[in-house]
Amino acid sequence: MIRAIVTDIEGTTTDIRFVHNVLFPYARERLTAFVAAQQYAEPVKSILDNLRDEIGAPQASVSELTDALLQFMDEDRKSTALKALQGIIWHDGYVNGDFTGHLYPDVLPSLEKWKAQGIDRYVYSSGSVAAQKLLFGYSDEGDITHLFSGYFDTHVGAKRDVQSYQNIAAQISVAPSQILFLSDIHQELDAAEQAGFRTLQLIRGDDDGASHHHQVHQFDDINPEQIPS
Repeated sequence: MIRAIVTDIEGTTTDIRFVHNVLFPYARERLTAFVAAQQYAEPVKSILDNLRDEIGAPQASVSELTDALLQFMDEDRKSTALKALQGIIWHDGYVNGDFTGHLYPDVLPSLEKWKAQGIDRYVYSSGSVAAQKLLFGYSDEGDITHLFSGYFDTHVGAKRDVQSYQNIAAQISVAPSQILFLSDIHQELDAAEQAGFRTLQLIRGDDDGASHHHQVHQFDDINPEQIPS
């Protein structure tokens, strides 16, 4: 019996093109000026100090830190500091109405159905929790944050590490075998499976021939009562 569903965002609830073609460029265009202006104010000051620890350069200047952040963007590095700064910048974009968070049309009805069935619903994404709440708080369907029981990001661990999923299970106090993880990336599903989770690969495009996980193409195809073990 599935008691909790944990879903990825990019490529699962949300078109990955929204993230790469809208959110990332928006943050990149504003990053240098934003960091320069906010470097002495919280929370940016603490984020920059954490970044110095992350790159092992305790005396790094703001210019050097900015260069590192831009390089992280080029590499699509899952840096906690970068994700935190991006989230702050995206906040202004959402609030100002520069964009809304993309949501596939099949997502909302399923979340509402699972809530009615008493299944807890969580998000686990490499984007910061703050960024996750913004996307769902300013989504194409309006504010749907009330449909989620909680959020996880890289503070709980990397998405391809087994320990991350063990941490999630411990934090939500649900047995791994009663948790379903949804993602478009089979390596993430591999890690979740090793932690004892049930898994489904949600593929919005062509099937993943390198994956052994059961694949579906939209949320409508998911029946928590009939999840293959």
